[in-house]
Amino acid sequence: MSPGIIVAPSCVFGVEYLSGSVEGSKQTVRIGLNGASGHLGRMVVKEMKARVSGQGIVAISRSPRKVEADGVEGRFGDYNDPSSLATAYQGLDRLLLIPSTDMRPGQRAQQIHSAIDTAVAAGVPHIVYMSTAGARNVPAPNIAADYFASEQYLMRQARHWTVLRMSYYAEAFAQEAQMGLAHGVIVGLGENKVSFVSRDDLAAAAAGILAADGHDGAIYTGTGPESLTGARRAAAVARLTGKPVSFMALPAEALRGQMA
Repeated sequence: MSPGIIVAPSCVFGVEYLSGSVEGSKQTVRIGLNGASGHLGRMVVKEMKARVSGQGIVAISRSPRKVEADGVEGRFGDYNDPSSLATAYQGLDRLLLIPSTDMRPGQRAQQIHSAIDTAVAAGVPHIVYMSTAGARNVPAPNIAADYFASEQYLMRQARHWTVLRMSYYAEAFAQEAQMGLAHGVIVGLGENKVSFVSRDDLAAAAAGILAADGHDGAIYTGTGPESLTGARRAAAVARLTGKPVSFMALPAEALRGQMA
């Protein structure tokens, strides 16, 4: 273990274990979601509305009007504008940080670190971070580096914290399958096994964490029921579509060249 790295217990969950509701609570709990207008963010807002009653749901986005609804307050907040976050985070008891889609090396870590600092300064007691399965101490530009650095920073700075690591989206696999059908081939990096999880399940898990006590200092990993090799993924697509599909393992350099 490298010096200065914080190690915390981690577990894989079933969504039912993270169910919870603050309904009937005598004190209003104000729960904020940063990144509320994205695909996952909108689903978390929907899950929160189903779980809480009489509580304050604050949807934070660069497009707050898109997320305003009955029982949901929209606030403007931009990860690249800390002053906007300082206003958006005021009065919150819990805050979920969903990283942006900015793929520039180090940018997401910088954004999340700034958001954590701003939330701590605003007095937010509990910060929840949406991370990724496989986050680990690796050199940049590996995408896991940003997530790991942000997890470590959260643990050091926040009074109370929770990390929810997500596996690959099942929806991403559906898109991959559609593209693969055109050529009869699904490509990937070696024969890596992947446990896909739907956005709906991740949103339910995040809402369960936000809506109930008992998650301070926990790291959860949201995964699907089974890890599938590339060959099994291709076989599943072929079975469901009735079309021949195979899996081809490509070296990392070749796959990056196709994506460039």
